[in-house]
Amino acid sequence: MAPLGPSALPAEAEDRRADARRKIYPLGELARVARALRARGLRLVLCHGTFDLLHIGHIRHLQRARREGDVLLVTVTADAHVNKGPGRPVFTEGLRAENLAALECVDYVAVNHAPTAVNVIEALRPHVYAKGSDYRDAARDVTGAIVQERAAVEAAGGRILFTDELTSSSTRLLNEHFGVFEPRVRAYLDRLRARHEPEAVDRALEGLRGLRVLVVGDCIVDEYHYTTPLGQTGKGYALAVRYEGEERFAGGAVAVANHLAELAGSVTLVTGLGGRDSHEAFLRASLGERVEPVFFVHPERATLVKRRYVGEDLGKLFEVYLGGGPLTEGAVGRAVAAWLERHLAGYDAVVVPDFGNGFVNPQMVALLCERAPFLAVNAQLNSGNRGFHAVTRYRRADFVALNEPELRLACADPASPVETLAESLRRRLGARQVAVTRGARGLWMADGGEGLAVPALATQVVDRIGAGDAFLAVASLALAGGLPAELAAFLGAAAAALDVQIVCNREPVRRAALRKFVGTLLK
Repeated sequence: MAPLGPSALPAEAEDRRADARRKIYPLGELARVARALRARGLRLVLCHGTFDLLHIGHIRHLQRARREGDVLLVTVTADAHVNKGPGRPVFTEGLRAENLAALECVDYVAVNHAPTAVNVIEALRPHVYAKGSDYRDAARDVTGAIVQERAAVEAAGGRILFTDELTSSSTRLLNEHFGVFEPRVRAYLDRLRARHEPEAVDRALEGLRGLRVLVVGDCIVDEYHYTTPLGQTGKGYALAVRYEGEERFAGGAVAVANHLAELAGSVTLVTGLGGRDSHEAFLRASLGERVEPVFFVHPERATLVKRRYVGEDLGKLFEVYLGGGPLTEGAVGRAVAAWLERHLAGYDAVVVPDFGNGFVNPQMVALLCERAPFLAVNAQLNSGNRGFHAVTRYRRADFVALNEPELRLACADPASPVETLAESLRRRLGARQVAVTRGARGLWMADGGEGLAVPALATQVVDRIGAGDAFLAVASLALAGGLPAELAAFLGAAAAALDVQIVCNREPVRRAALRKFVGTLLK
């Protein structure tokens, strides 16, 4: 045969790509194909996964699965449901599907727009569902999906197969060779990995589920009014926008309680509402299953609403405060204090997200400092309290989490190094640790020794609102549970990295997502 000319190879390659694409179907169409194949008496095998970086372990797994039947179907998790943390998947769902379709052993491919393969199994009804050997122990699957998937395949009359081919880790290869993290972050993770085995960290996280936590703080209803900016008005200098829609979120102490409920055994939330425009039904519906609310109502006030007008890419245009004000005056304050006196001793940890909006009064501060078994505090600086609300209103705390402006306000020092100020504040409050979050620069934790620096673990940011609350919740719980400061800072930073991918407080940082992301970082 004559050698191929210079133009033949690209054409041949394009033909192969076209052949691969012809194997890719929408899931609904693939279900119809599967029914036809079963009707012909053919034996169907299904594999499902992310397949972010296709490697020899994947290929041997697929080849082994193919030997179990006549047709190999493969589904890949859609980008929106790849639960491996910021920066993942590296390759889009379309590219991942095309990679799989290019393999000779693969007959059909579909993208699955769901978090597990249960819907795929129910639609395709495979005779065999093949998973890698690392899923044989269901307890190691942090999502719990393998149990549901096994039940689904057996309900459809099939069986599950765990292959024992050569294994490798897409996550490890991507972390090491594809620049998912910048060198400074990789170096930090390498040092952390050398001291903490992923399995041990996961067990430590699971160990927090026995803790009883009390959250005391301001309740906030956050509103996002989505707009499209139109530019300057025709007469004057005001910005004109077109209204597109709106969304409400349960924020403040409610958001902190929801984060904690994902990891702790039980959470009690003590907060205040206004008797007018209370939003109580919405707030109750927004609470996690393991959060028990204790609401104190001031009859003459309204629950604080922070209405933000949001432009393109979630850029905040301006903010309006509605309601709010002191909620613990007179009889209401006395009732809260009496409740705290009766119940504080019954908790393992007390977390106080003090937003300075009128719920936490001086009497409550004194009680918390005196009687909380483990006290974690954040005194937030915001537009409603700027300049006069500092963490130094607490004479004692075990853990303090602040951002840099809050630290500088507390120390009345605009210029000294953060490390120096954090250690000074730690000694002043008798705290074990003081953490200072610094956005893209990561965080610093003063612990009485050399201190701990943790780089920012997020590779992409959707919305920064609420990231500090996620850090406070997870780091506080870890420290209350006896985890080392280094590990608590890391886990809090990981929670914050997940939270900046969530719009405002649309949902908490889920336990399964945090466990999976931590495992990804430590591979």
